Amino acid sequence: MPSAAPGARRPSWSFLAVVLLIGVLLVHHGVSRADGPPQPDPGAARLGTTTPPADPLPASTPVRVRIPEIGVDAPLTRVGRDAEGWLDAPPPDDANLAGWYTKAVTPGERGTAVIDGHVDNARGPAVFYGLGSLEKGEHIEVDRADGSTAVFEVHGIDVVDKNDFPDRKVYGSTGLPELRVITCGGRYDKRTGYSGNVVLYGLLTEVRGRS
Repeated sequence: MPSAAPGARRPSWSFLAVVLLIGVLLVHHGVSRADGPPQPDPGAARLGTTTPPADPLPASTPVRVRIPEIGVDAPLTRVGRDAEGWLDAPPPDDANLAGWYTKAVTPGERGTAVIDGHVDNARGPAVFYGLGSLEKGEHIEVDRADGSTAVFEVHGIDVVDKNDFPDRKVYGSTGLPELRVITCGGRYDKRTGYSGNVVLYGLLTEVRGRS
């Protein structure tokens, strides 16, 4: 059975020129499971946090992502767009691998950084299988090549329909150092795969290990 793979609808290049980011993450295939991956609480979709943002960091390549609440501790590989302009996903055979989109900012910089990964593959759950169970106030840690760790507080998490993806809300810059973590979500159909994407919204609130 083919693996679950987030793809991307071909974006408008004029829109990309405005937000300097990518188009919509979608899924082409998925793996059916009786219980399925957890989905976000509808109440978590509303954005907001009372924690003040940390100062933005200079650019530095992210090397690892950790989400203690769901047991994620995964290396990051670079992902970009393929020849047809679709967003690449990490290789599906490695269940514990996430991708950093290199055309966006690095996590911790001012702007919106993007990390994606599979929810499952042909053998079972993958790196972001538990993403939908996260709640506001929990944290994502991103280790960077300069030795610092950018810590992002979750200020929203939602499931969005792949046919009505809110591009600007997800990828547009708020002027703050933010992070989006994206995987497959919604209903699963053997023919069409997952109906949407789980999108996590994070704000940089702490920096560890910076010299």
